[in-house]
Amino acid sequence: MRRRTFVQLAAGACAPPAFSRLNAAPARRPNIVLIYTDDVGWGDLGCYGARRLQTPNLDRLAARGVRFTDAHAPAATCTPSRYGLLTGQYPWRKEGATILPGNAALIIDTRQTTLASMLKRAGYATGCVGKWHLGLGTGDVDWNGDVKPGPLELGFDYCFLIPATGDRVPCVYLENHRVVGLDPKDPIRVSYGKPIGNEPTGRDNPELLKVKHTHGHDNTIINGIGRIGFMTGGKSARWKDEDMADVITRRAQAFIEKSAGRPFFLYFSTHDIHVPRVPHQRFVGGSQCGVRCDVMHQADWCAGEIFKTLDRLKLTENTLVVFSSDNGPVINDGYADGSVETLGDHKPAGPWRGGKYSNFEGGTRVPFITSWPGRIKPGVSDALIGQVDLLASLAALTGQKLGPEEGPDSFNMLPALLGDSRRGRDHLVNQARTQNLRQGQWKLIPPNPGPAVNKNTNTEMGSGAEAQLYDLAKDPGETRNLAPQNPERVRAMTALLERIRSAGRSRP
Repeated sequence: MRRRTFVQLAAGACAPPAFSRLNAAPARRPNIVLIYTDDVGWGDLGCYGARRLQTPNLDRLAARGVRFTDAHAPAATCTPSRYGLLTGQYPWRKEGATILPGNAALIIDTRQTTLASMLKRAGYATGCVGKWHLGLGTGDVDWNGDVKPGPLELGFDYCFLIPATGDRVPCVYLENHRVVGLDPKDPIRVSYGKPIGNEPTGRDNPELLKVKHTHGHDNTIINGIGRIGFMTGGKSARWKDEDMADVITRRAQAFIEKSAGRPFFLYFSTHDIHVPRVPHQRFVGGSQCGVRCDVMHQADWCAGEIFKTLDRLKLTENTLVVFSSDNGPVINDGYADGSVETLGDHKPAGPWRGGKYSNFEGGTRVPFITSWPGRIKPGVSDALIGQVDLLASLAALTGQKLGPEEGPDSFNMLPALLGDSRRGRDHLVNQARTQNLRQGQWKLIPPNPGPAVNKNTNTEMGSGAEAQLYDLAKDPGETRNLAPQNPERVRAMTALLERIRSAGRSRP
């Protein structure tokens, strides 16, 4: 009955067929490693066409797995995508699921099912390492005591976090509920309103900066870099940006080593290639397209170290690795790090228009690779899939059935993820300035008045007072708006989008 109701709601939209042999858990449950990079575009990997930088570890992952060409992050910005990835719910349904300040409260309800809690009830050890940016606590966080609720209250057994982003305070690591290395005699205070303490700021002390800012990022200076927000105290706990990739990668490896005796789920969220781009010295100058590409080398190294650990522990054959990014690429995102001047002919978004923040395909169409050597045959898939589908798909993989309120927008795409089917979603809603709708080869961007180009990042936004309709099979660059010639299709897709918005769920 539920499926029939959904088909009526979606005016013909359908989920992939059930594959009964995949709906039961395999005799030996695989380990699951989800590597989630930051701001990595569709064209930032060698296996997706990059030539000015090298990603040998991720290229090898793609060579032994399935490389998807039409996979999407839930949104064109980070916090909403991470919300959708972990909950299986479109982030635009959640009030407050926007780019968060570093002192925001946790935006996932602790009663809500997440990837971690779902896999934990299937017997998995669960770990979260790296960038979080989904809020912590209940508001007005005291960084000097127990910081909760957070990942541990959402189903993770262990966490080692960058609380928000590298360009936001507090610039400290959090392990489980506590700031790492904090001296209680030097307590942390954080403000996203007025300045606190007497720390120098990028606005008032530009001579102290080793990386200049172009917009924003002119508050408290930490490690010679201006940040968003004000911070004082916690000097012994502050990170060094150049060491960040090494620190979080070692913690991720340690979680794998500790959990190797049972099925485990690792959510490893790298900070690269988000700003500030300050790679370790061994990666500086390694690419042919500047520091942004250098930190892509660093991100590839992080992935490679995880793969080495799996190999060393003889876990590779029975580990499902999923690699993707939280949104499309951005070049200048607030720091004058030379990325624009050194980009050359590198195309971070590949053939797609736009990038981070944009309604165009470059905003959410991201690299997506699945590999499980003991199960997945190598190949390339053009199936339309969304990261929001991981909850239902991994539930099916582990022999679970989601309840009616769990993952309301997550479809079971396991056959596609394992390379058994080339059939993807019939439709998918993505988020940028507004929600846009993919249905097969068609893309609808509803009217969303605003500037055509983000003046800070120079990103084409996909804004417009009129509806936009693109045939991506014939026009992947979204250069010809076919809405005037196809009013019936525009009306039908607009009606479908409105039904999905108002229904509160789209999962059959």
